[in-house]
Amino acid sequence: MNRETLLQRYAAGERNFRGVNLIGADLERANLSGVDLTGASLASANLGRANLVGANLTDTFLYATNLTYARLNQANLTNADLTKANLQGASLVRACLKGAKLSGAILAAVNLFASDLQEVNLCGGDLRGINLRSANLRHANLNWANLSGARLSGAVLEGTLLRGVRLSEAFLNGIDLQGVDLDGVNFSHAKLNGANLSGAKLTAANFNGSQLRVANLTRANLHAADLTEADLSKAELTEANLSKANLSQTVLTGADLTGANLNAAILRGANLIRASLQGAYLWSAKVNGANLQNTNLTKASLRGADLQDADQTGAVWTAAVLPDGQVHP
Repeated sequence: MNRETLLQRYAAGERNFRGVNLIGADLERANLSGVDLTGASLASANLGRANLVGANLTDTFLYATNLTYARLNQANLTNADLTKANLQGASLVRACLKGAKLSGAILAAVNLFASDLQEVNLCGGDLRGINLRSANLRHANLNWANLSGARLSGAVLEGTLLRGVRLSEAFLNGIDLQGVDLDGVNFSHAKLNGANLSGAKLTAANFNGSQLRVANLTRANLHAADLTEADLSKAELTEANLSKANLSQTVLTGADLTGANLNAAILRGANLIRASLQGAYLWSAKVNGANLQNTNLTKASLRGADLQDADQTGAVWTAAVLPDGQVHP
């Protein structure tokens, strides 16, 4: 079927084009909202800027299809083959892509707000700037994907594979990543305010310049993580492992670090005003130049720590082990 025949029949009110052959067809800017192309072949077709709102594209073959800036809001793409398709700038708000094949697809700057991407394989995908707010990504494969600048606030990431993913400058406010393996992940300058990262594996993760205000990092493993200049105001870090982590110039105002492991951590110039370090371990930690005003260090252990030039005004040292091994009254 060619473009003219399809558009004439569509204009006459026909919507059922199941299984049609439109391989290589030029349908740029075509208005096909609500069309049923279930099982159709549209490989290498040009659907740039086409209107496919509410279209049924279940099992449709869209290999290497041009869908740049196409409107696919509320479209059904269940099990569609979008291998190597170009979806740059396309809008797929509330679309269903469950089981879709997206290997090699170009998805930069795509709007997938509240879309269903359960079990989708996006391993290694270029997803820079993508909008995945409130999207369902249960059990999706995002290993090694580039999500720099992506919007993921409110997304469901239950069982999602995130090994080696890049999330620099991403928006992850309120995200639930409890217990997820995120070792070595790049979160630099990302926004994770209110995020749940309790029990997460974050060894050597990069949080440089990121925002983690009021985030839950209870018992998270942040060994050797880079948290320089991050904002962790009022964050929950109870019993977190921050050994050898770099917290230089980090804002920890009002943060709860009760029982945290900060052995050999770097806290140079960190802001710990009104933070709780009760029972925390800071053996050989570099706390020089830090602001410890009104910090609670009750029963903390600072054996061998460097406190040179730290502002200790109003700090509580009850029963704390001091750098020289003596116990404060």
